[in-house]
Amino acid sequence: MSPRSEEEIDRLARKRAGAKLGWYIHLTAYVVVNLGLYLISTQFGEHRWNLFPALGWGLGLIFHGLSVWVLGAGSGLRERMVERERERLRRQRKEP
Repeated sequence: MSPRSEEEIDRLARKRAGAKLGWYIHLTAYVVVNLGLYLISTQFGEHRWNLFPALGWGLGLIFHGLSVWVLGAGSGLRERMVERERERLRRQRKEP
C-alpha cells in the first residue's frame, strides 16, 4: 500500500531515517564498549572473557540491523536520510 499524502510520506521517511540513525548509534556504542572490555580483559584477566559479551551483543546488533535495513518498512545525516526516504516514497506513489 503506498502512502496517500505528503504528510504521510514525510512521517514515514522520518520514522525510517530515525530507525537507521538509531542503528548507527547502537553500532557506535557496541564498538566503544567492547573495545573497553577488550582492554580490561587484556590488562587484568587471564582469559579473554570479553568475547562472550561481544558475541551476545553482536547478535543483538545483527537483529537490530536486520529489522532496520531488511525488514523495516535534526542532524545533517538524519536530514539526508529523510530526504532519500521521501524520494523513494514519492517514486513508489507515482507507480501504478
